[in-house]
Amino acid sequence: MKRPLRVHRKLGPGLLESAYLRCLAYEVAKSGVEVVIEKPLPLVYEEVNLEVGYRVDMLVGNKLIVEVKTVDALSKINMKQLGTYLKLSNLKLGLLINFNVIFLKDGVKRIINGTL
Repeated sequence: MKRPLRVHRKLGPGLLESAYLRCLAYEVAKSGVEVVIEKPLPLVYEEVNLEVGYRVDMLVGNKLIVEVKTVDALSKINMKQLGTYLKLSNLKLGLLINFNVIFLKDGVKRIINGTL
């Protein structure tokens, strides 16, 4: 949780998602962990692999999906979206981070296996 907090403390709320995403990716990469931003996520329907434009904001160490938001409040649909990404990618853990808050702890949700 140190990396998102560092970014939030330096930038504060009010910027675009893309700014927080790039800064967070930079912070995580500095620690030596592999980071891929805007990783394509195909949708497999029956036996057909569909490239329909889904992208996870950040994939960390091929294990963790991080979705960055800058909204007034996280909604159930934001959490469901991350849960669906976890299901499609066969990953177990995701973080939903809303940087548009006064205290970052109020903007972080951890999703495990697509559930809260």
